[in-house]
Amino acid sequence: MKGLREALEEYLAVRRNLGYELRLLGLCLSNFVSFMENNGEVHITTELALRWAREPSGVQPATWAWRLGMVRLFAEWRSSTDPHTEVPPKGLIPYRYHRKPPYIYTDEEIEKLIQAARELPSAKDLRAHTYSALFGLLAVTGMRVSEVLNLDREDVDLETGIITIRRTKFGKSRLVPVHISTCEVLTDYADVRDHIFPTPLTPAFFVSEQGTRITEWIIRYTFAKISRQIGLREPVEGYRHGHGPRLHDMRHRFAVRTLIDWYRAGLNVECEIPKLSAYLGHVHASDTYWYLEAVPELLQLATERLEEAHMEVDS
Repeated sequence: MKGLREALEEYLAVRRNLGYELRLLGLCLSNFVSFMENNGEVHITTELALRWAREPSGVQPATWAWRLGMVRLFAEWRSSTDPHTEVPPKGLIPYRYHRKPPYIYTDEEIEKLIQAARELPSAKDLRAHTYSALFGLLAVTGMRVSEVLNLDREDVDLETGIITIRRTKFGKSRLVPVHISTCEVLTDYADVRDHIFPTPLTPAFFVSEQGTRITEWIIRYTFAKISRQIGLREPVEGYRHGHGPRLHDMRHRFAVRTLIDWYRAGLNVECEIPKLSAYLGHVHASDTYWYLEAVPELLQLATERLEEAHMEVDS
């Protein structure tokens, strides 16, 4: 019978051949297998799965349930070749997911973040160009971090100002038009990148100092480090770079600023929201409507617009 780590590699390979990328899931399950190895265990049990799932402290029970769910799927697959495998039943970790309220960056905070990125030291003088362009693109498009990192050169048409998102969270492609000023910044970045790496080592648009595609782990680490440096993240015991706004909050900022601008311009937001949903790649419009409840200023604007509509009907 195959060992647990070999079985995991085969499990991930099978799912990836079906079209799943599984970057985060692969890392987490590898961590689970290491946990099993460190405890001298070779068979998955419900007790061990629960212990591993609950290892992180200071997180929502939903995170524990998600970790246990990953192990459950792997255990179901593993049980076909290892009869000693226990498949953890569903519902062991009850939870109710609470969506975090979005943090809305100010223009000044975005400028500080990008400026700090421009000052990042590097041997080839590429790191600063890469991260300042990366953070700027996230801020002005609201794209997901994974979508930006997955961009290939052929996906970024700087002549037409159209970015093609091919590998989305839900497997659907979409087009993202960008402003000419954004195209100019990306063109400058591409020139620097191509000067340092005239022969590409990867089709990726954004590359590391080694010329490889940037990983989600390193961009989040770099963001946290810079955020702590400029005072965006407060020091917290147990967190090297503090705790505070997330990189994903740039997406929230874009969505909220767009909606606020529409309200202030007097547009019919009800009619415009489907456009924003499509631009952001939301599967359900309800994901976009969530911002109206989550952000006090938007809720106030929506309430005022509703009151105005009622007054017009009454008159």
